[in-house]
Amino acid sequence: MAAIKSKNTRPEIIVRKYLFSRGFRYRLYHHRLPGHPDLVMRKYRTCIFVNGCFWHGHEGCKYFRMPKTNTDFWESKIEKNKNRDKADQLKLAKLGWHCVTIWECQLRPPVRQQTLLSLEYTLNSIFLADHAAKYEYPVKEMPGDMAAEDLHHDR
Repeated sequence: MAAIKSKNTRPEIIVRKYLFSRGFRYRLYHHRLPGHPDLVMRKYRTCIFVNGCFWHGHEGCKYFRMPKTNTDFWESKIEKNKNRDKADQLKLAKLGWHCVTIWECQLRPPVRQQTLLSLEYTLNSIFLADHAAKYEYPVKEMPGDMAAEDLHHDR
């Protein structure tokens, strides 16, 4: 397990290259945030986690299979990872951060483009929702005032 990388994995690099090419800027593995998110986008108050289907126990995924040997160890390890992920995302939500999880299987070629486009749409939606006008200014209308006259009437 020591040879397994946890940073700069291929799925992470796919997401990073796509976001950077679309003009999104981010920081990597912010050490002060719970869970050390893979990508942190302060402008969008969003943390992105790129999870491997095996290590984080992606349920219902055809790429996740429990090993046949030493099953108790692996079940325990994967369950701890899932619980830690949930706890970290809950802490981030309490701090006001949006959390997005992208699974390794969602970055495989048949569905990669759809996943990345939906990520871009989600980030833009979050930005617009967070920066929407919070106040409505009252508009006073005066009786009898007209903004424009009808130019197409018969003379």
